[in-house]
Amino acid sequence: MTNTHSITMTRSKAFFLNGGIGRIICAIPALEKYAAESGDKDFIVVIEGVSDIFKGHPILDAKTYEMFHKNLFQTKIAEREVISLEPYRVWEYFNQKCNLSQAFDILINDKGIRDLPAPTFVLSKEELIMGKKVVTDIKDKIKKDKTIIFQPFGRGIEHLDKSFVDKTGRSLEFKNIKSLIKRLQAENFAVILMSEFGIDLKDQNYSDEVAMLENVSLRQWAAIIKNADHFLGCDSVGQHLAYAVGTPSTVVLGPTYSINTSYPNCEFFNILDMGELDREYDPIRITMDERISRKNELLMSMNDEIEEFTIGTILGKNKNEK
Repeated sequence: MTNTHSITMTRSKAFFLNGGIGRIICAIPALEKYAAESGDKDFIVVIEGVSDIFKGHPILDAKTYEMFHKNLFQTKIAEREVISLEPYRVWEYFNQKCNLSQAFDILINDKGIRDLPAPTFVLSKEELIMGKKVVTDIKDKIKKDKTIIFQPFGRGIEHLDKSFVDKTGRSLEFKNIKSLIKRLQAENFAVILMSEFGIDLKDQNYSDEVAMLENVSLRQWAAIIKNADHFLGCDSVGQHLAYAVGTPSTVVLGPTYSINTSYPNCEFFNILDMGELDREYDPIRITMDERISRKNELLMSMNDEIEEFTIGTILGKNKNEK
């Protein structure tokens, strides 16, 4: 009698990835471990979106497909076991025992919580030269010695009636964004704003111009971040790019936990946790609970003292206990 279960278990896998680019970057270490440890030489990765974040990766680039690839099901998926990856539904993740990369590792490799390396993120020579040129040109134009990439908005941001609203609560308040820019300029930083939205800052009386780049891909942002002196941002893709390319970073969190969404044990990361005492875990991708979103909505609001502490952290005056 044929053992159909054993046949199923030996099939190569097709791992499906969805969500924001930050999540996809976080899956890289676990997929690298799978390639090294599983013996499955024919696994593939299907991105339910754009796959160029894996370009140049020595292992994953050749194994990655976008879901609209012609005849993908007939030629690749039908013969493989399909694995849908949802790290937010991992028990260790929603109980604050592991981060996103480790949750992917649990799903993909089933070896518990373990230390993982930073994701391999390969930039081409052209991308590196472009990133360096952008940063150099901005420093020369604004006449500052240092550059900082500032990503104040999370993925949930919406532009409503000339205001910015983030129902997830991950974005900084607009009044704090404007004030932090002024403080950074006073500390000799050329500020490069990383945002999908153009922001009207003309009436703010800034001492210097704020660089707002248009039509920049996430790979190009990675190259720019790599060449900047510092990254400042919220819980969004920029911090994952900064971690991958090794740029010193200050990350401001409110509704989300640093152990889940950032890198509190990284020596070049400093986390300012605004919600540590007041937040409640928001079980996104498990349930939808408006009560929790409303409770966490104002956790990212800063007073003058917190703004000053943030700038001090960027300048190296305040360090996390590692």
